[in-house]
Amino acid sequence: MSPHTSPRHVIDPAGGCPHALNARLRAEGAVAEVVLPGGVPGAVVLGHEALKEFLAHPDVAKDARHFPALHDGRVPADWPLRVFANAQGMHTADDADHRRLRSLVGNAFTARQVERLRPRVQDLADGLLDDLAAAAAGSADGVADLRTHFALPLPMSVICELLGVDPEHRGRLHHLSNTVIIATDTTPAEVTAAVRELVELMATIAAARRAAPGEDLTSALIAARDEDGDRLSEAELIGTMRLMLVAGHETTLNLISNAVRALCTHRDQLALVMDGKATWSDVVDETLRWDGPVSWFPFRYPTRDLTVDGTVIPQGTPVLAGYTAAGRDPSFHGPDADRFDLTRPTAARSLSFGHGAHYCVGAPLARLEATIALERLFTRFPGLDLAVPEAALPHQRSFIGNSVEALPVRLA
Repeated sequence: MSPHTSPRHVIDPAGGCPHALNARLRAEGAVAEVVLPGGVPGAVVLGHEALKEFLAHPDVAKDARHFPALHDGRVPADWPLRVFANAQGMHTADDADHRRLRSLVGNAFTARQVERLRPRVQDLADGLLDDLAAAAAGSADGVADLRTHFALPLPMSVICELLGVDPEHRGRLHHLSNTVIIATDTTPAEVTAAVRELVELMATIAAARRAAPGEDLTSALIAARDEDGDRLSEAELIGTMRLMLVAGHETTLNLISNAVRALCTHRDQLALVMDGKATWSDVVDETLRWDGPVSWFPFRYPTRDLTVDGTVIPQGTPVLAGYTAAGRDPSFHGPDADRFDLTRPTAARSLSFGHGAHYCVGAPLARLEATIALERLFTRFPGLDLAVPEAALPHQRSFIGNSVEALPVRLA
């Protein structure tokens, strides 16, 4: 890369709250050189305009065949982040392959199709709020973990119903997906074991749907494969299911959690919504910008030496998309970018769902789930607040996911 005045930032696998680090690195430039866990050189794009350009650049690929170090021995075989590069599905495909795979699932996530889910999401949310109230009432101090009882099971139930996943698998699927995708302080052996079990469990789910097809996305993917075998390989089927499951609940879990934290610590902003001066959609947009659910996401690879905001990123470099950094970029969002403000006009233009061909196909569903979750939660429990100071909340041990491990609340 271009000569840098400061040494490469060595990424801490345990992650932590990203915002102070983002500000420090972004002050030096829109692109930072980093050392990924395992000693692998990489880069992160931190500025809003630079990231927007990079995500949609025609000379940036998602397929790991454009990452030479992964194949020539420079990256160890047990590298924990290899799971991101080796995955097969639309999130690691380019051009025609990407369009082919995306078309197979895209129809399930159109705005019209997602809107049809509204009554079911509302029913699920109301039932889970009953569970949250029961958990708080049953505890000695009146405290319940909102992530465990509400923010996790809501999107997990919706995506599993869409995929045709039986309820008995859901707890294990969350544990495995968190180990493989979110937790970045795990050992290579733990990641390898979790990947193997996750793939086996996905294959079990696919086999169940193949034996007894239903009105679900997995059955539709299997039908597309069986009718025209070259449309979807077995690896692509499992990879697509895994992507839908992980992206369909982990990110929305963090989005709901982060929005609740933001509103509890900015009661004036909550009052704007309760008084009808802002909407729950405004809350979702500003949370996506101010404290997005994904921090630094792997990987994209320049297919030639690429200059981004004056910095040359060499061909084949594994690059992270710095979503939380771009969300607070003062050069785009203004000098008060660190402030949570529901009236901010640029919030809806954050990059938290990506940009370009790989824009998140599930964005309409995530928005629907989060807006319903927040509206139902604060309408029923307007006095809900954090049970501990925000600074005491344990942050996710990840540089990819951005949220807290637990969210203890009091309902009134």
